[in-house]
Amino acid sequence: MIENINHQDQLLAVIISNRFDKQGIHFFTPNELSQQLAYMHHPAGKIIQPHVHNPVLREVTYTQEVLFIKKGKLRVDFYNNDQQYLESRILEAGDVILLVTGGHGFEVLEEIEMIEVKQGPYVGEQDKTRFKGISSDQASIKT
Repeated sequence: MIENINHQDQLLAVIISNRFDKQGIHFFTPNELSQQLAYMHHPAGKIIQPHVHNPVLREVTYTQEVLFIKKGKLRVDFYNNDQQYLESRILEAGDVILLVTGGHGFEVLEEIEMIEVKQGPYVGEQDKTRFKGISSDQASIKT
């Protein structure tokens, strides 16, 4: 229900299946990542104490993004930092993925609605290097 996609000791992504369900708070990311991802499941009546977040200077070198799949199916293709294809996964409604390092590409398999969250500010084309990806018939989908 939780899958870490790794390549040569490098975390590429974390996938949280829509079937994941555990009481309490569960963090899926190590503390040093610039994007933190957690799941929370609390009973009715649980009080989360009001709070503010303190200003803390953080340095972000690489953009990390989280995709929440609301509807449809999406193939995610993973690449290493040298733009070489590694493998693919299929995400469906309710799944969440944190893209940490390496490259990635997508093919929409069923009409999709998704929400993306990533660090800002966005600097347009300076934010990414585009490259030619694989075709559908080259995808090696792991389950």
